[in-house]
Amino acid sequence: MGRSGMRGEGSRPRVRRAGASARSGTELVDDPAEGDPAPDGPDAGEGAGGESVAALAPREPRDPSRPAGGAGSRPGPKGPGDGRRTGRGGRPARRRRRRLLRWSAMVLAVLILGTSGAGYLYYRHLNGNIRKGELNIGEHKAPTPTPNAAGQTPLNILLIGSDSRNSEENLRLGGGRDSVGAAPLADVQMLVHVSADRSNMSVISMPRDTLVEIPTCTDPEGEVHEASRGRVMTNQSLGRGGAGCTVATWEKLTDIHINHFIQVDFAGVVDMADAIGGVPVCVDKNIYSHTADDKGSGLKLPEGTHSVQGEQALQWLRTRYGFGDGSDIGRAKAQHMYMSSMVRELRENATLSNPGKLRALAETATRSLTVDRGLDTVMKLYDLGDELRKVPPERITMTTMPFDYLGPRVVPKPGEAEQLFRLVREDVPLDGKGKKRKKPKASDDPAAVDSEIAVHVVNGTRTDALAPAAGRASTVAQLLVAEGFTRSAADTQRAVVEDRTVIRYPSAELEGDAQRVAKVMGIPLSSVQRSTDVTGVTLTVGADWREGNAFPERAEDDAAPKSADLLNGADEDTCMEVNPAFTY
Repeated sequence: MGRSGMRGEGSRPRVRRAGASARSGTELVDDPAEGDPAPDGPDAGEGAGGESVAALAPREPRDPSRPAGGAGSRPGPKGPGDGRRTGRGGRPARRRRRRLLRWSAMVLAVLILGTSGAGYLYYRHLNGNIRKGELNIGEHKAPTPTPNAAGQTPLNILLIGSDSRNSEENLRLGGGRDSVGAAPLADVQMLVHVSADRSNMSVISMPRDTLVEIPTCTDPEGEVHEASRGRVMTNQSLGRGGAGCTVATWEKLTDIHINHFIQVDFAGVVDMADAIGGVPVCVDKNIYSHTADDKGSGLKLPEGTHSVQGEQALQWLRTRYGFGDGSDIGRAKAQHMYMSSMVRELRENATLSNPGKLRALAETATRSLTVDRGLDTVMKLYDLGDELRKVPPERITMTTMPFDYLGPRVVPKPGEAEQLFRLVREDVPLDGKGKKRKKPKASDDPAAVDSEIAVHVVNGTRTDALAPAAGRASTVAQLLVAEGFTRSAADTQRAVVEDRTVIRYPSAELEGDAQRVAKVMGIPLSSVQRSTDVTGVTLTVGADWREGNAFPERAEDDAAPKSADLLNGADEDTCMEVNPAFTY
């Protein structure tokens, strides 16, 4: 991928505190107890990279005539409960670590600012390292979320791992020379959702071979890449004008507004892993990812926990053959484990307070990234990291989009994939620790006799990936008749798109009737909605009920889908399950 012609910022930056980050979401900060999570993952056929972000900014030296703590601050009373030194006991260990990192940041700032103009020039240098691209170049734009009561909005970042072999370094790390010059593939795609109040984070991976419809994308040079003809693998989106088309594809599929993207390639993953100094990972058996036709990633580790870095870290992130069934699903879980461990390592490892290491991290991160123009300076990356670090590891939840196999490929699982996307759109945490929303109450309006309730049934089982389930409206209408709703009838003339089965009614006097239908059919009251788009009680059979006579059990409206394999960011005990065919 070529560098943008725009490099650096032309104006003098605001002076900010020193710090260094590692990658979007995984930033080294001056308080290891409050760090920030970072995404990552690379890979493709097998390969790609995708990791977190880092940034470094100089800090303005404090005026010794002013009190510590900033303008207007005053020293407060000291006491045993205020976190200050109270005698020989000293500060708690956490405070000592915090002080150490702040000291290191100050040393680094002094090194940068040591000669006249050096800080500004170094800032310009780091900005010049960063490659830039347009955020969304597609024809579809998801709506911006509504701020909460406090005026806060969620933050959504798409992490993209490119399999590009269009450099000697990337070619050495994976692939053959026949790949040189080919359009890059987005073989790792992870959506990082940070809640509006910054209390929790959700990370959702999409398998690279998910079949989706890619919208029309127009690249910055004006070339139009027409929409895909039917469904194609989602990783092809990157080759249609850049990361902005991958963003557009996600927004079309999920209707989630994406604020930023961060893209990294093979070499970037290796450089970042080296700069960090190793990330602990665990396998439950010896593993050797290798096949007779020379396809594996080459990862070879004995059973147990090991610190991986450099090319070995890339092997871990690329491994398909060895984890799970050899598909992208096991690989995504391994990437989640790596990300969680990297976040903890950056928070806890005091060796990263070394000024030289901080500077190396800043250099490596800025050289390794391609970002949207909303993140095109060190200061902007630092501010992003400042937001990400507010989330504690125990409130980070990682998962893979629910899917069904369609031959050798996968498609979003009807009902459950949309449930996951809906939770993100509505800013509901996946860990189940959010404030529970009120459940709908039963209507005060009594229902009519079942045999007098007319129910119109529509087939809404079509999805972007699947054709409508044939005859579904007629089948459900017959079920209603068998339950006593003898005035039920199917609309056999049309098929609509409805991810979740819903019952709509036009006016208050029909609310009781609609709820009665829901109760008899086992459909949640939350699926009963008033709408002026219908003229009577209308049951639209959604993609979550494509087959069977009984309405399928589903997760509570505020819970992650039952098929979601959730990983908590603070879990240090999980080991990857090694496929016995790839042990030694």
